[in-house]
Amino acid sequence: MGLSRDTAETLAINCLAWLAAHDDLLPVFLGSTGAVGGDLGTRAQEPEFLGSVIDFIMMDDEWVVACCDAQAIPYERLMQARALLPGGDSMNWT
Repeated sequence: MGLSRDTAETLAINCLAWLAAHDDLLPVFLGSTGAVGGDLGTRAQEPEFLGSVIDFIMMDDEWVVACCDAQAIPYERLMQARALLPGGDSMNWT
């Protein structure tokens, strides 16, 4: 079953909720994106920001496993969702 853009956004919002529940990771995410904790609700409506959530989680295999296990989704689902969000079609492997 393929993902839709709406499904990808919903998955990314769930990832953001997972991230927000981890006091050790949330400050790292905020620092890397320049986001402010109080803005997360508003920023969660921006598809570009949702892409950054998935990008951040995909930086570490352990985070991918933990996030996907928490949502009971296949590990590859994050990459599939990321491809549907803005910037997901232009991977830079440098």
